[in-house]
Amino acid sequence: MGGANAGSAFDATILTLMPELFPGPLATSLAGKALERGIWSLETVDIRDFARDKHRTVDDTPFGGGAGMVMRADVLAAAIDATEARASDGGRPLVYLSPRGRVLDQAYVNELAAAGGITLICGRYEGVDERVLAARSVIEVSIGDVILSGGEIAAYALLDAVVRLLPGVAGNAASLAEESFERGLLEYPHYTRPRVWDGRAVPTVLLSGHHDRIAAWRREQAERLTRERRPDLWRRYGEQREKTKVTS
Repeated sequence: MGGANAGSAFDATILTLMPELFPGPLATSLAGKALERGIWSLETVDIRDFARDKHRTVDDTPFGGGAGMVMRADVLAAAIDATEARASDGGRPLVYLSPRGRVLDQAYVNELAAAGGITLICGRYEGVDERVLAARSVIEVSIGDVILSGGEIAAYALLDAVVRLLPGVAGNAASLAEESFERGLLEYPHYTRPRVWDGRAVPTVLLSGHHDRIAAWRREQAERLTRERRPDLWRRYGEQREKTKVTS
């Protein structure tokens, strides 16, 4: 087991069959610097340590037949119970990374960042025995409509999204509020020097120094991009604006 740092603002525990994959990319960039500074901690738990036979068996054939193998409920439950018993708060979200779960979005990332910690279950094979998910009130979360070899890569994505929201991680906290999804819209386009590149000039409004005009332009661009590229978000954004009008 990889140890966690006491006193961290956010404690993450990963239940996995491949603990050697961590911290992986989470040891670099913002997440890595925050890990070194103790803003968050990362513990890995090898699920095989809770197997009951000399071969450290964690899976078996599915009842009813079919291809592949299924992770055993008894082994995974033992790993969960041991991990939860050590958790200082005891109420952190217990998440199984699964393509059939609720899709991870920025609103849920904000919710997780405020939780103080998380326990992530990384599945392998065809999945895990349904009974352990029900018995331990596991939350299923998906990073999108794709199938991965296991939950570890999904865990990287989820933790990176969460950790960058923790206080003291991002250099400019104000920039977080301008990012895609924070206001229900995709982010507006960005430009920097040179002013003209390959015959393409920076929009004149961005050179005006007129903050209100710049803010209005950025809002228009964010709405345009969302309307064109993500009609699902645009529809939700419109519904939210209508609700705001009704309640105001």
